Amino acid sequence: MEEKKKTGLNKKNVKDFFVDLVFIVIACIIGGFSSIAIMLPNGLTSGGITGIARILMKFCNINFSVLYYAEAVFVLILCLFVLGKREARNIVLLTIIYPGTMLIMEYIPNLVLLEEQDIALAAIYCGVFNGLCTGIVLSRGYSFGGTDTIAKMIKKKFLPHIDLSKILMVLDAVIIIGSGLVYGRNIALYALITTVIATKVMEFVMFGFETRIVKVEIISDRYQEIADYIMKELERGATIDSVTGAYTGTERKRLVVFCSPRESMLIKQYVAKNDKQAMVTTIHVDNIWGIGTGFKAIDKE
Repeated sequence: MEEKKKTGLNKKNVKDFFVDLVFIVIACIIGGFSSIAIMLPNGLTSGGITGIARILMKFCNINFSVLYYAEAVFVLILCLFVLGKREARNIVLLTIIYPGTMLIMEYIPNLVLLEEQDIALAAIYCGVFNGLCTGIVLSRGYSFGGTDTIAKMIKKKFLPHIDLSKILMVLDAVIIIGSGLVYGRNIALYALITTVIATKVMEFVMFGFETRIVKVEIISDRYQEIADYIMKELERGATIDSVTGAYTGTERKRLVVFCSPRESMLIKQYVAKNDKQAMVTTIHVDNIWGIGTGFKAIDKE
């Protein structure tokens, strides 16, 4: 009986992985098309390691996808040594598939979206396509391993007292400014437009019009196991309290955690796999003030 249960669980895990894989491939096609068919033909650039690859293209005669591949693998190796296997697992799939998709697209003749060069329109299209791509990837619990991973490594090694979002913002700003120095100020401004649009579209894909901070409430008999996952795997704090059902009078434990949209997806997936009787509620939060890591101090607002 136990062996059948394990076999069923393994089959379900394999099925879930292949479902994730389908979404990841679709996202990579969308993102790859954005870079190869829109960004490059119109001479645009972007933030993240995409922007770094564009800067490097100016100084070496190497294809964009090859440069991106090299950067992605380099970030993966650094992530493995600095952040550990858990973080590396989240980015390894995209490190292989996403640059590979772009590499294939570079060899497709006349792969261009716009009939003629239009930088403003191309910047908008890039933002929309990139946002769709990133939103799909993050909603499945994966990550690209770009500047967000680099920001995590910088925070862990050098700036543990600085918010991750601020480090990420500075990194992307430096890359966009660097692009401006190499390709001109106008291109840098278009890259900024692309980044803003991509961020908004990504948030819409994941949570409609909700904000970046999410409150997750979980009522489960396996609360301690779920709390351990949140604290050890996601490195987030959690609160446990007791709630009583009005109809049954039964007392159960409730977990409350504040996290990012991507982390809320990971929590949802974990709970779905481990306790199908659990009740999970997700609430968007405008802002949080307090002593929790990643939140604003109440005396700074």
